[in-house]
Amino acid sequence: MKHFLFVSIAMFLTVGTGWQTSLAQGQMPEGVTRIEIAVDGAARGGFVYAPAKAKEALTPVVFVWHGHGGTAASAGRSFEMRKHWPEAISVYLQGLNTPGRLTDPEGKKPGWQHSAGAEGDRDLKLFDAVLAQLKQAYKVDAKRIFSTGHSNGGGFTYLLWEMRPDVLCAVAPSAAASARLADRAFQPKPCMHIAGTNDPLVKYAWQELAMAKVKQINQCETEGKPWAKNCTLFTSKVGAPFVAFIHPGTHKFPEEAPALIARFFKEQAAAVK
Repeated sequence: MKHFLFVSIAMFLTVGTGWQTSLAQGQMPEGVTRIEIAVDGAARGGFVYAPAKAKEALTPVVFVWHGHGGTAASAGRSFEMRKHWPEAISVYLQGLNTPGRLTDPEGKKPGWQHSAGAEGDRDLKLFDAVLAQLKQAYKVDAKRIFSTGHSNGGGFTYLLWEMRPDVLCAVAPSAAASARLADRAFQPKPCMHIAGTNDPLVKYAWQELAMAKVKQINQCETEGKPWAKNCTLFTSKVGAPFVAFIHPGTHKFPEEAPALIARFFKEQAAAVK
């Protein structure tokens, strides 16, 4: 049986209070609550930010997935969707120890399943369970549910696209690649991919192949046009645009990415009928 609980901890009402300071003091930033949930008997958790209107008006949802070895709190600090899209619910969940494909083969650090069926599909089940309970707690806009994540979290975002295509409105994986793009029947989906040309871990060449496949799946035009700094928009014949955000950095998540991800998601939310 699945058990779900929102734990309201003392809120900071001071504007600008950060995740790191708040959590260190056992308190939460304004509008953020802690989640505790059991999935297949395993204790899972994380954080949810919800705007005040979420119980009364249809509200988009953004799931944010940390990288291998990361935490829900670090994802909250890095992505900070509540700052860039405060009108949306944002969800930051905690992974369990998982063997990594590129690092940590013994699985001593937290992460997300790499493929369908791996780890008993525990993370796909987590996504389903949390979304179901969010719909009970808030007026979730089922047409405007989004996923983003960095590295292993970006790979899990690709997996969600593959396995939950009718749930997600758009995705924005960062520093990730998915070989499954080449041999699985992905449905067209608006996508932004963030890649560093000097990434030493998830090689840029791998990410180039992933982006090329996404453009093919989304039936995008060959020529793109500038969308933002380092970003190229490829329009789609089937309403599934692709934005390639290619920066000169390494594997590190770029500081400018969260605002651009939020912009992309807002544009896709506005395009939904």
